[in-house]
Amino acid sequence: MRIKEFLLNSQNQVVCKVVREVLNLFKMELPVPVEKLPYRKSPEKQAELISNAAYDILELKIENFTESVPGETTSSLTERPGELPVVRTMVHYIAADGSSHGMERTDRGRGSERFEAGKHRLIKLNLYHLLRQEFGFPEAPWGILHGVRPTKIVHRLLNDGLGRDEVVERLRTDYAASWEKATVITDMAIRQRPFLAKSDRQTVSIYVGIPFCLTRCLYCSFPAHILPGKKGIERFMAAFRKDLLAARDLVQAYGFKVQSVYVGGGTPTSLPDDYFSEMLQLVKESFCCEHTVEFTVEAGRPDSMSEVKLAAMQQCGVTRVSCNPQTMQQRTLKRIGRNHTVESVSEMFHSLRRAGIPEINMDLIIGLPGEGVEDVRDTMEQITALAPDDITLHSLALKRGSRLKMNLADYELPEDDTCREMFAVAMDYVTKSGLKPYYLYRQGYMSGQMENVGCSRDGAESMYNIQIMEEQQTILGIGGAATTKVVDFRENRLKSVFNAKDLVTYERDIDVYIEKRRALLEEIYGKPQPEI
Repeated sequence: MRIKEFLLNSQNQVVCKVVREVLNLFKMELPVPVEKLPYRKSPEKQAELISNAAYDILELKIENFTESVPGETTSSLTERPGELPVVRTMVHYIAADGSSHGMERTDRGRGSERFEAGKHRLIKLNLYHLLRQEFGFPEAPWGILHGVRPTKIVHRLLNDGLGRDEVVERLRTDYAASWEKATVITDMAIRQRPFLAKSDRQTVSIYVGIPFCLTRCLYCSFPAHILPGKKGIERFMAAFRKDLLAARDLVQAYGFKVQSVYVGGGTPTSLPDDYFSEMLQLVKESFCCEHTVEFTVEAGRPDSMSEVKLAAMQQCGVTRVSCNPQTMQQRTLKRIGRNHTVESVSEMFHSLRRAGIPEINMDLIIGLPGEGVEDVRDTMEQITALAPDDITLHSLALKRGSRLKMNLADYELPEDDTCREMFAVAMDYVTKSGLKPYYLYRQGYMSGQMENVGCSRDGAESMYNIQIMEEQQTILGIGGAATTKVVDFRENRLKSVFNAKDLVTYERDIDVYIEKRRALLEEIYGKPQPEI
């Protein structure tokens, strides 16, 4: 049975995803998109079998057997107190010359993790080590840390009482992360701790989604729409006003303290001047208060800015603006669909400085089509000369829905090794500019299997960026494609509701999304108490 047939008939969703993740680390992509797999729950969870899988000229048979042994468990969430998982993984394969080979590895879980989570971690870890050992695959920088937010694991380990060096060693041992990545995220999490400590159950942040852009970039898969005409904008604004005022009423009813406000998208500054000014004033009046330490607007690109919008940001007390060139190579800007010049990026930056915006962030993408190491070096020379307060380096991610992904054969992308070298060059410039990493996240299909990392000068860290990544604070979402994330402090978990990505659906069903948000808050926080 080939791997496609196996996946289509598999009884266990998690084990299939585990195998897919590990094989993808070594560029062994499987032929069935994960979202198309008709998974069914396994009736038997004590033993999992993946058999007769195949890839290219190798026939792989992967078996995982799990047993439990007595052991001290410290996780209050574990499904099986007093039991630790032991996983034995066996891999058999037939090589191109017809010879048969076999290998196996056994490892034991830890008492500080849930039994099921430990079991699945060990399956990945065993398979990772066996494939590296047998086929000489190079070390994956992140090991088996496949998730979006690896720093969340670091915070868990720090909460368990481990010291800095112990955390690094645990990441190396339990997740096969490289020393470099383990050190980066451990130091990053330690830097975040004082910021996270400033929040509590009643402290929230606000996300405002303006789902419009002037053009759609080549690599973009975000649920953003080309700016419509006046009637289309009016329809959106009618729904948006209703959405925002309902959220304002919830903040007041629950007595929430709004710590940060983030206006994103899309590109919020793509709105015409009058609509942008109205939107920003509504946001300020509804949410900014004595507890608000940060008010961010994504300005994105210079062709969306104007003097009127700059004045509106000044008047509304915006403290942070994102100016995101992605590259300072003119030919690349044209290739990715940006209708502005390199010079206009610098002009926009200087106008923000003259306006007295306290903090300016600049986003860059590593791995864009046609770029090489010297292009990145030149971009970093220009960006660091501007001295932004925060630079976020993104690794290009090939996302479904982007024009780049759909027309991949038409573009020349740098090899993974080149992407890693470019990323190293960029980070060297960032470090020499005195900026330090403070938040990080990963995505699927990233160039060089790298990451997105935000670096800032001391005191210029974005509170919102830390909170959205670490998911320890309730964030109320307003606008198109916005997400509301509510932290259940009793169960130590996050629950979410989503506004529609489709603009027509959002406008038509706005009352439905308002009600979902209200109901979720009531589920977690209870009914708001009436004022006496």
